[in-house]
Amino acid sequence: MYKQSLVKTVEPIKKTTITRMNRGKKWKYGYNKEHDLIVLSHNGVIGEIIEIQNLVIALPKPPKEVYKHQKNKWVKQEYPKELQRIKNIFDWRSYPEDQKEKWYDYIDEEFKRREEGFWFMNNGKPTWITGTHYMYLQWSKIDVGAPDFREANRLFYIYWEACKADKRCYGICYLKNRRSGFSFMSSAETVNLATISSDARYGILSKSGWDAKKMFTDKVVPISVNYPFFFKPIQDGMDRPKTELAYRVPASKFTRKKITSNEKLEEIKGLDTTIDWKNTGDNSYDGEKLNLLVHDESGKWERPDNILNNWRVTKTCLRLGSRIVGKCMMGSTSNALDKGGDNFKKLYNASDVTSRNKNGQTKSGLYSLFIPMEWNYEGFIDEYGIPVFDNPEGDVLDPDGELIDIGIIEHWNNEVEGLKSDQDGLNEFYRQFPRTTEHAFRDESLNSIFNLVKIYEQIDYNEGIGSSANISTGNFQWVNGIKDTQVIFYPDPKGRFKISWTPPQHLQNKVILKNGIKYPANEHMGAFGCDSYDISGTVDGRGSNGALHGLTKFSMEDAPPNHIFLEYVARPPTADIFFEDVLMALVFYGMPILCENNKPRLLYHLRRRGYRGYSMNRPDKLWNKLSVTEKEIGGIPNSSEDIKQAHAAAIEMYIQGHVGHLGDGNYGDIYFNKTLNDWSRFDINKRTKFDATISSGLAIMACNRHLYRPNAKIEKPKLNINIAKYSNKGNASKIIKK
Repeated sequence: MYKQSLVKTVEPIKKTTITRMNRGKKWKYGYNKEHDLIVLSHNGVIGEIIEIQNLVIALPKPPKEVYKHQKNKWVKQEYPKELQRIKNIFDWRSYPEDQKEKWYDYIDEEFKRREEGFWFMNNGKPTWITGTHYMYLQWSKIDVGAPDFREANRLFYIYWEACKADKRCYGICYLKNRRSGFSFMSSAETVNLATISSDARYGILSKSGWDAKKMFTDKVVPISVNYPFFFKPIQDGMDRPKTELAYRVPASKFTRKKITSNEKLEEIKGLDTTIDWKNTGDNSYDGEKLNLLVHDESGKWERPDNILNNWRVTKTCLRLGSRIVGKCMMGSTSNALDKGGDNFKKLYNASDVTSRNKNGQTKSGLYSLFIPMEWNYEGFIDEYGIPVFDNPEGDVLDPDGELIDIGIIEHWNNEVEGLKSDQDGLNEFYRQFPRTTEHAFRDESLNSIFNLVKIYEQIDYNEGIGSSANISTGNFQWVNGIKDTQVIFYPDPKGRFKISWTPPQHLQNKVILKNGIKYPANEHMGAFGCDSYDISGTVDGRGSNGALHGLTKFSMEDAPPNHIFLEYVARPPTADIFFEDVLMALVFYGMPILCENNKPRLLYHLRRRGYRGYSMNRPDKLWNKLSVTEKEIGGIPNSSEDIKQAHAAAIEMYIQGHVGHLGDGNYGDIYFNKTLNDWSRFDINKRTKFDATISSGLAIMACNRHLYRPNAKIEKPKLNINIAKYSNKGNASKIIKK
């Protein structure tokens, strides 16, 4: 049975508090700082509170009477034929006044739905859609005519409404699957906002100028053309322009004010609002004020175009000083990482709502959203717009009345099974129809120096078993806060360490003391590798992470052999915190560490605290061949080409033997997908970018140091064996003198 994790109902506020504030209608639309949620209600009253990808959103409370169509689902309402004959505000002005009166309530209701959203019964359940979603369903023309109602789109629009309502947010970064409808939905929103705005600018970008133009001419313009007269301002220029859609004379406000035929055209103030598109480039829309920027196919910008650089520029177009005045609607599937996908991935990760600065903003300013493919895959959505996850037990019909006899999960698994022999084909399928973000950013196998097939086999296996169940997150600390005593591990969801194994109690904190120097007592069980850093902060704030990995050896102890049991990839506020984190892990496990010595502060920290015995010497040199510094603090240099090659070979050896499918239905037991993904992207010529790879490779080398032991040249002394020679002439033998 499939269990969705995209959306859930939460109760972050006491019910009594909600009731009290509802009674006074005190909930204001927008971000509520006191309760840390976003309110989408316009009448001061809230209902259900939901969480979508860590964003907490308060929905409006259902009214006493909810609209119900006879089919008990969303059905687009017919546009009255009498009004269809009215094409613009000028036709309406000439319309008989007594005929106008009977349509004012209808028009006002449409405006209300546009602003506040719409409640309707869907399969017996009161369902709310945002005003933007209503405009998309009721008044937007797409390639198949009228859009279907889909629950996935409802959640998308709710999240987007929250982005608009939150004054801290620059917009949405939407990681999507193929044919999810984003291009039409964003086009509909562009027209919706532009037709109620004055003196505003709306822009469109895509993976190429041609794609942006096509979106404008094939989606935006037709939606605008087919708006009803009371929503559609008068355009300047051509009915179906190619470069710019300009709204000059508004219709809406004057319609609602019941314009009389006596008013003169000159008295009507123009909107002066435009929608246009730009060619793809880093400086597109540079210096221009935008109310909305649509970024379509942003995960497919290929060199020299760079979505990261463009966003840094266009972000400034959406603000005046510190005040955000416009929003960005960004959505895309991802290309292979070296074909634009990597930059989009960085932007998506920088939009995580759980990671904010002191101003409450994410690193990018955007809010990331990923809707798994099973929510929005054509052919597996029932007549009520609800995805069919599992195989149906009874008759389930799609919107066209066709029978759905299989669930999307089984269908997707069948597709994956058929592509197992074609890794690149499988990776492309994952990118197009991802169930996880890992799928969405899956890379091509030909770009890696390691065996990507085995790496991705392991990632898929981990996701299938829910590897998080095998991992504990937390931190280490000294008992009672007293340093250099004993260390304990305590769980913490926000902890820096991820561990999958701890030694039995009697093997924890084991240390050997020799001449005042501490040595690890469990060296026979395993070792650590570390990629350290020396500077707490950097000028741009983007310093690399510190990384630590632990790996077991084969031993007679109660420990899983060849198991990467610890992953640490983090950058605490200061380097000293990182050093102490590493030290505590070493003490807890009682294992040594192999660390690069080009950033020596960690190694000096260990020596100063009496733990020089925990720092391994480079395994490729004998003691008498080490430099003075290497004898003092240990470690291994990263400058040698031989070391770089040996490091990569160590990881390759480990992957071949212990990662992915191992035969007979068995798989490796490395559960850290962050490390696996780092391996998949590793570039030996740009090693500094891959903290987890450097660290894990050093751990593997540390556990296999016998492979790197040099063959010492033994100078054998020349044997001087003097064998005496004798002469046997005569009665007695005589020695022959030289």
